[in-house]
Amino acid sequence: MKIAMGNDHAAVQFKDEILSHLRGRSDIEITDLGSNSKDGLEYPDYALRVSTEIAAGAYDMGILLCGTGAGMSIAANKVRGIRAVVCSDPYTARLSREHNNAQVLCLGARVVGVELAKTIVDAFLDANFQGERHQLRVDKIMAIEQKS
Repeated sequence: MKIAMGNDHAAVQFKDEILSHLRGRSDIEITDLGSNSKDGLEYPDYALRVSTEIAAGAYDMGILLCGTGAGMSIAANKVRGIRAVVCSDPYTARLSREHNNAQVLCLGARVVGVELAKTIVDAFLDANFQGERHQLRVDKIMAIEQKS
């Protein structure tokens, strides 16, 4: 599974911890498209970078990190075809994949601790879209995107 990761200045150390965790998994190839600077940066730039790569098919999924995860999620969801979700617990992360076929997980470095974040990331990446009745709902979401 190919994963792209992006972050802003608020999540540099957080990103390093999660990258280290993910590099220990043999089933994942992860690319860091984020920042290593703690100077103020614009999170929409990193959300756009990761999301456009996923939408183009270069990566299977993405992880975006900022202070709360909310800004990254809002920005990523502006890219056509992307379903990004901000999560603070593993249950929501798992169901966002199983029910919503989300491709981008957004986390807040100022909201969740790093150990919980690792659990959330694993829940997201290990879950699979269940399709069937959920596909109809995802199709409806994508139809909204097409109309606007």
